[in-house]
Amino acid sequence: MKTLLVLRPEPGAAQTVAAARAMGLDAMAMPLFTIEPVAWDMPAGGFDALMLTSANAVRLGGSGLAKAAHLPVYAVGEATAAAARAAGFRVAYVGSRGAAALLTAMRDGGVRRALHLAGEVHRDAADPEIHLQRVIVYRSVPVKHLPAFPADGVALIHSPNAGCLFARLIDESRAPRANIAIAAISAAAADRVGDGWAAVAVAARPRDAALLAVAAKLCEEAATGLDG
Repeated sequence: MKTLLVLRPEPGAAQTVAAARAMGLDAMAMPLFTIEPVAWDMPAGGFDALMLTSANAVRLGGSGLAKAAHLPVYAVGEATAAAARAAGFRVAYVGSRGAAALLTAMRDGGVRRALHLAGEVHRDAADPEIHLQRVIVYRSVPVKHLPAFPADGVALIHSPNAGCLFARLIDESRAPRANIAIAAISAAAADRVGDGWAAVAVAARPRDAALLAVAAKLCEEAATGLDG
């Protein structure tokens, strides 16, 4: 069985590995980034809502989060919403289609001033009817070299940045791309990983469960090819 290479940062890597193993897959965590907090201050002025596009903003937001605790949260993804609830926030809306769609929901909900706690790398989504104050509260630090790993695994690509970094590190390590299959969480992530891989498949939805389903199919196809 091919090994799944789980490249996302912790604690997400451990969660994905556990889910993969529960499906009977062989998985190992090989994070390409470590996540660290960035010092920040609460901006002056009033806000109608708090926009969260990653659970990391809550996990690493630190003591400053207390000053935003009164704001209703608009979150991308259930994992982000769950982290917000665990931190004591009231979640008003959970979106599933990214920051731009979330801003539309905020506008429709009457939000006109919003605070976005974000990572250093983020999408600059905007809405002409919403004054969005973005504050960076965490950053992703890439690894410089890949650790030892099975040279014929299936790599799980959770983001465009991860795809770009993985491709570069693979090429620097001189491991052949043709031996590695790619399971990408989105078309954008697949585009950034480039060409030359054994196979590239994109999850039906940008969710971990859908990504693992694609990865499992790649493993099955590889096993069938060996049997044949």
